[in-house]
Amino acid sequence: MASIPSSLVTDNMSVAPPAVVLDTNAVLDWLVFRHASCIRWDARFADGSVRWLATPAMRDELAHVLGRGVASAWAPDLEALWTVWDRWATPIEAGTLVPPASRPRCTDADDQKFVDLALAHRARWLVSRDRAVLKLARRVRPLGLEILTPEAWETALSGS
Repeated sequence: MASIPSSLVTDNMSVAPPAVVLDTNAVLDWLVFRHASCIRWDARFADGSVRWLATPAMRDELAHVLGRGVASAWAPDLEALWTVWDRWATPIEAGTLVPPASRPRCTDADDQKFVDLALAHRARWLVSRDRAVLKLARRVRPLGLEILTPEAWETALSGS
């Protein structure tokens, strides 16, 4: 009988919930634009049915995007945004895939970190609107990763 990888076992010895990686646009949809497809995300993270994996580099990218004023028309409450990030994001080191030469490569180098994190930590989903990321969906599916838009992820979680 195969053993459960230690990275998937929690303190009480139960299997950890499936993981998701959210790219910057997905986080903006959820925490700034309040897109309808993201309305249930707070509850999903709160009830523990899904874990959100994020690295310091992802947090830095979001801070950079917000600092450029991309979302200023929405007047985001930055204190509330970072409070939600700190509460629900599971901070994790990026990890690397072996061998790196054979890993799926994103045409946008800035988005590679999302793909690498999802694959290295066996996330079930990577949520994105970015075309460069979405183009990898078929290539990573055999590796156990689903790359979905926020709408498709919500549909998958809702069982619709």
